Amino acid sequence: MNDKYVSPLSERYASKEMQYIFSPDMKFKTWRKLWIALAESEMELGLNITQEQIDELKANADNINYEDAKEREKLVRHDVMSHVYAYGLQCPKAKGIIHLGATSCYVGDNTDIIVMTEGLKLVRKKLINVINELAKFADKYKAQPTLAFTHFQPAQPTTVGKRATLWLMELKLDLDDLDYILDNMMLLGSKGTTGTQASFLELFEGDHAKIKELEKKIAEKMGYQKCFPVSGQTYSRKMDTRVLNILAGIAASAHKFSNDIRLLQHLKEIEEPFEKNQIGSSAMAYKRNPMRSERIASLANYVIVTALNPAITSSTQWFERTLDDSANKRLSVPESFLAIDGILDLYLNVVDGLVVYDKVITKRLMSELPFMATENIMMDAVKAGGDRQEMHEKIRELSMEAGANVKQKGLDNNLLELIANDDAFNMSYEDLQKTMDPTKYVGRSPEQVDEFLKEEIQPILDANKDILGLSATINV
Repeated sequence: MNDKYVSPLSERYASKEMQYIFSPDMKFKTWRKLWIALAESEMELGLNITQEQIDELKANADNINYEDAKEREKLVRHDVMSHVYAYGLQCPKAKGIIHLGATSCYVGDNTDIIVMTEGLKLVRKKLINVINELAKFADKYKAQPTLAFTHFQPAQPTTVGKRATLWLMELKLDLDDLDYILDNMMLLGSKGTTGTQASFLELFEGDHAKIKELEKKIAEKMGYQKCFPVSGQTYSRKMDTRVLNILAGIAASAHKFSNDIRLLQHLKEIEEPFEKNQIGSSAMAYKRNPMRSERIASLANYVIVTALNPAITSSTQWFERTLDDSANKRLSVPESFLAIDGILDLYLNVVDGLVVYDKVITKRLMSELPFMATENIMMDAVKAGGDRQEMHEKIRELSMEAGANVKQKGLDNNLLELIANDDAFNMSYEDLQKTMDPTKYVGRSPEQVDEFLKEEIQPILDANKDILGLSATINV
């Protein structure tokens, strides 16, 4: 094992479930299911195929003789025909009707669609579990005031929970997109070598209605509503583009979350989980690096960039098909799924173990709050008889002085003392302290969290309660 390259996606990041979906075993078992669906549908539509042959195919559907297929492929250099041959060895009665009328893309492309569909289902399950954990976090901290940032500069306060709804909103948009694509996944069907179904027209002696029914039956047997209405030899590679764009969207949302957590960890306000024996740095023993969030960002970059591959591939296909999609597709599609799988496991793990340091959050907020409160202070001064324009200028000057004390002299923010000592305001320090309640400055943050969770998130969780409760284990 140590003398050849092994993908870190399988060794370090992706789950066993996702790895199986893109495994050879999943692929070749799906090929056999498709051959059974084809033969059974052809029999039902009147071709000379017996139930005994179908039963033989079904009896050997999962019992794949891989060695026979490998030996045959060395000889004929064709993976599909090698597996047709190997299946035929196990099913001597059905040997002659396996793959009847089909081209290689019947099993290859239909399987690709099925595998991507199963991959999306697992992504969806994990995405909804992340949404569930984030919703709990948002609800728990919906009223915890915190300093908000625009341009990473102190801005009007928000709450910890309200900030979490920003992460949730993006994931909700991703789920909407994912559900749309899942609802519109369709098989290639049985289209033949250039998509004209000429071989099937020959088999069914020119009966167009039976050929349409054949595709309908195959789709139903494989659990799909429809097939591509038209295609060349392959389904449009635009489908791969659409699927990987969904993954790239999730990756972008996860990246934004990981950025915020890393910045908050720098501020010592919120930390990702840190194991008892975890080492943050080989040199600096005190360090607690946000390694999981950094890994999310790193894998997210990979997924976002990899989404370009199917876009380029689909744009450069020639006429009814070329094979320059094959090698690229074998890499870009599985690896994007394995990477997003790792991202969602990390996301779930981080959210489930977030540590909130409320005293640090409050301390930072209170150090900036006098600046935030200046508008309220100014209004109170005007109510007490002051001139609005004069009060505005005085507060501006005093704010600049307090800011200089903080930045240039390293002192605490003394804006309130400066205002209390200015006779123009006619306000005591005690009066000014009454304006220092952070909850006065968070607007509708708690209410927005409640409304968002109730109206947008809870219906999703209620509709998917059977898949909740997932916990993520990470390898490193």
